Amino acid sequence: MKVIIFWDIYWRVWRKAFKKELSNLSNLYNPDFIIANVDNITSWRWAIEKLMLKFEKLWVDVLTWWDHIFDHENHILDYLGRDNSILLRPANFYETNYYKIPGVWYKIFSKKGKNLLVIHLLWEAFMKYNVYNPFLKAEEIISSINPNDYDWIIVDFHKETTAEGYGLWAFLDWKVSFIAWTHTHIQTNDDIILKWWTWFISDIWMVWSLDSIIGADYLSVKKRFITWINKWKIEQKLSNNYILSAVYLEIENKKCIKIEKIRINGNF
Repeated sequence: MKVIIFWDIYWRVWRKAFKKELSNLSNLYNPDFIIANVDNITSWRWAIEKLMLKFEKLWVDVLTWWDHIFDHENHILDYLGRDNSILLRPANFYETNYYKIPGVWYKIFSKKGKNLLVIHLLWEAFMKYNVYNPFLKAEEIISSINPNDYDWIIVDFHKETTAEGYGLWAFLDWKVSFIAWTHTHIQTNDDIILKWWTWFISDIWMVWSLDSIIGADYLSVKKRFITWINKWKIEQKLSNNYILSAVYLEIENKKCIKIEKIRINGNF
């Protein structure tokens, strides 16, 4: 099984970059599944239904969505609730009989006779949510599903610091095929295979303007850097130059046998 994973496709300009490069990468790698993150897909903060439908038409199979998931929930609730939705929200929000968090937090995606289980988790350190323990939630999900129902497992673990990422990596070795830790917005050079054939990488990076500060124009954030006062409006960086980052995976018998980092410096 072959998969390409794209992370944090930022704003409308870089959606164009993703669309531009996707065809070439699909022809080069011939993936069975394409996964993308859409946390900052619309003006930094949220996904909306019309964009999700556009991604489906681009043959994207799975979309994940991190800590901005409820910033503008009225734009996405209908899509989140659909049985055929390809958008996953983090699995480990607290839920009770008083309130059920909308959306699906893990799902088996089937295509070409192959079944891919994707689990989406969130850590709470330096995040704005208090969440259920992601180690326990991952174990609960995996133990609740018949191993014959899927061919391999990908875990998207969204976090700020590294210690919990390495801890989850060791905790889930041999139980999953691949773990990507995300949110730090820099492609890391620590891709490695573990003793029992689980691969991981600390961060896949994102699709954004080459000359920006996580998508922002430098002059619009300069005062914040100098004064620590967050009252000035951040402007998005418009540019003809972009970076597209991704990873390519190959899996056999639930074991990851290959990972290749992808980085494309392009322009319009």
